[in-house]
Amino acid sequence: MSGSGFSVGGSFGGTMGGSFGGGYQTEPAQSSAGGHVFDTTTQTFMQDVIDASRNQPILVDFWAPWCEPCKQLTPILEKVVGEAKGAVKLAKMNIEDYPEVAGQMGVQSIPAVVAFKNGQPVDGFMGALPEGQIKQFLERLGVKIGPSDAEKYIEQGDALRAEGDYPQAAQLYGAVLSIEPHNTAAIAGLAHCYLAADDVERAKQALDMAPADAANAQEIVAARAAIELAEQAASVDDLAGLKERVSANPDDHEARFDLAVGLSGRGEKNEAVDQLIEIIRRDREWREDGARTQLLQFFEAWGFKDPASAISRRKLSSILFS
Repeated sequence: MSGSGFSVGGSFGGTMGGSFGGGYQTEPAQSSAGGHVFDTTTQTFMQDVIDASRNQPILVDFWAPWCEPCKQLTPILEKVVGEAKGAVKLAKMNIEDYPEVAGQMGVQSIPAVVAFKNGQPVDGFMGALPEGQIKQFLERLGVKIGPSDAEKYIEQGDALRAEGDYPQAAQLYGAVLSIEPHNTAAIAGLAHCYLAADDVERAKQALDMAPADAANAQEIVAARAAIELAEQAASVDDLAGLKERVSANPDDHEARFDLAVGLSGRGEKNEAVDQLIEIIRRDREWREDGARTQLLQFFEAWGFKDPASAISRRKLSSILFS
């Protein structure tokens, strides 16, 4: 199970199947939202959840009226289940009125969500997860749902950023963060927008919003590398002088290296790569393989899907394996 505090497994299926099937009534619970979301009770749990899960996945939302995180989670669950259009159903169980099932399953804190398939609990999580993570949870159950509003905004923001419309992209990333404050893709996207406006400090502040456990997320790593690269490039201002030095002495690797960093800061990615590739071609061990290390930072900062990154990787491979 995702999260902690209780587990699911085959043993629960046997316990529930025996006790609920033999000891309780099975009149159906009152349904709502087209039958996809409904309340269940101890008396109807066998029919509502155990039996029904043999036809499709059933989520059980264990909640209570006094639980504030439950009030955050349940509307999101209902929205996502509604978008699944019947591929999954949500049974809501108020543990204050019906504590027996939660007790048998070892539920120790709420909100807690357990997924049932084929009469058995198969997965679950605790706590109020954002919409995107709930959809990922359902995908593990074989239930595919379209992108969330946050995911749509991020996709639109990324497209606008690629077109150079950074203000509009920043607004979309901000909209995502109003929904999901710890969304790493939106945080990274916002940082990139500030970098495009040459506002390194605000880019750093944006990145500070990322939770500690997301420090190694790919998009956060890329944004951090982009900030470091921008700070490097800011210290290089005489590109014409560096070009003259390189032209006068092609083995002036220090000048060529600084030129590459400066070019990258101006968005001249291919030219920047060519300068580092030339250093590697002439002296692979210069500054303890410093040119290749810088090239890898370019890849991180630009993103591995960037066309310049793809071309550069091919150029680097041709040099390293020639």
